[in-house]
Amino acid sequence: MTAARDDRIAGTLVGLACGDALGAPYEFHPALVQGEPIGMIGGGGFGWQPGEWTDDTSMALVIARAIVGGDLPHSDFTVHDAIVAGWVTWAAQAKDVGSQTRAVLNSVASNPTASAAVSSACALHERTGRSAGNGALMRTAPVALAYLDDPDQLDAAARAISALTHYDNEAGEACALWCHAIAHAVNYGTFDGLRAAVDQLPADRALLWNERLDLAESVEPHEIPGNNGWVVAALMAAWSAITRTPIPHEQPGRHLALAIERAVRCGNDTDTVAAIAGSLLGARWGVSAVPLAWQRVLHGWPGLRYRDLIALAFALDNPKSIRAEVFDYSGYGDLHAMAIHPHDEKVLLGAVGVLRELPVGITAVVSLCRLGSTEVPAQGVTIGNHVEVWLIDKPEPAENSNLDLALTNAADTIATLRSEGHTVLVHCVQAQSRTPTVAALYSARHLQIPADQALADVVAALPAAHPNAAFRAAIKRLAAS
Repeated sequence: MTAARDDRIAGTLVGLACGDALGAPYEFHPALVQGEPIGMIGGGGFGWQPGEWTDDTSMALVIARAIVGGDLPHSDFTVHDAIVAGWVTWAAQAKDVGSQTRAVLNSVASNPTASAAVSSACALHERTGRSAGNGALMRTAPVALAYLDDPDQLDAAARAISALTHYDNEAGEACALWCHAIAHAVNYGTFDGLRAAVDQLPADRALLWNERLDLAESVEPHEIPGNNGWVVAALMAAWSAITRTPIPHEQPGRHLALAIERAVRCGNDTDTVAAIAGSLLGARWGVSAVPLAWQRVLHGWPGLRYRDLIALAFALDNPKSIRAEVFDYSGYGDLHAMAIHPHDEKVLLGAVGVLRELPVGITAVVSLCRLGSTEVPAQGVTIGNHVEVWLIDKPEPAENSNLDLALTNAADTIATLRSEGHTVLVHCVQAQSRTPTVAALYSARHLQIPADQALADVVAALPAAHPNAAFRAAIKRLAAS
């Protein structure tokens, strides 16, 4: 168990939801391949709010909450029964439900059990001869997190949960393959898991899927043959977006946002292709690679936000995971250090105790340490104006897989919040390492203060400050980037 692996666990559901919300406004549109801007702008055919996820994420969350014993109807049911019951409850109020999924859920509304759903899905398959839509693949990521260390159970669960609405074996096979890819990415930090999983299939199926992946790697997502509402085309389009997006040399984690945007450009079922891609990208690069601008607006049914997805991801990996209301830092010494930023009087620098007794006038918060379930947003701060940065105060490179990206994200977000007129608190646990680092980088990147002077002035304002060696080097490296 490492901080980097935790980062990747946290990134899986967030990556899924970000791809979903980013793609939602562009669903059913033609491919966007002329450099048109992509953003979480909301709108689209179902009137989504900016940053609102769709059925892709909502159905995944029902799976996740059923697995961890969340607050679902009929909690005494088996997990699969709870999933079906949860989907029926969700579908009754959902803006958008896929046609195949809606047909199955409508038919079992009065008897929402797994056996009834499978029977209905089977009947639909026999009646139409087609049940390999992408609706099972888009929601499958929670299964990977629940069975990170048990590939056999992962395979069986992915196929079984797919069959609750999508009876075609190819849908179940695609779900299993993608879940293996996610689990491998979380455990090992590479994209190699998909090909490895394909190679475990029977020889004829392995040959077919390798040919499909070869093709996906050779063409752009919008050039994948067939409608991407088909599970195979959707998987291929997601894989094309991931593999054909170059990984930036200096900040590799930027690949997450770039590849999700490439997936959105595929056209047609944009939210689903981007959600599928996002789940694997989040599992590979971690939540520390997710743009904070996306974090600020990400939300959706049933009233959840960014940090709720992270808590649920950890619970899937470890059902005994407890989400404390207030994170316990009582053994860390002084938690009340506070100073005004030496170069911007509208930025307050502090320890976690300052967050918990928020000074009057603070309207935005950038948190650089883990917080409890009741601590975000801070009292008096509007949701979306309290952002959390995944940043570990350790100098070893393995502890912060996306150090440069996380630091620039944090510093640039302070600048954005200030441009919006906010008075900002920047804090970590004791304001000794993370807070002075980000404060100095903000000065260097946005206030034209030389890096050495920026850090010296911040340390003078916070006498106990002593950023670790990796953070100090990053300030110089990133000041002018």
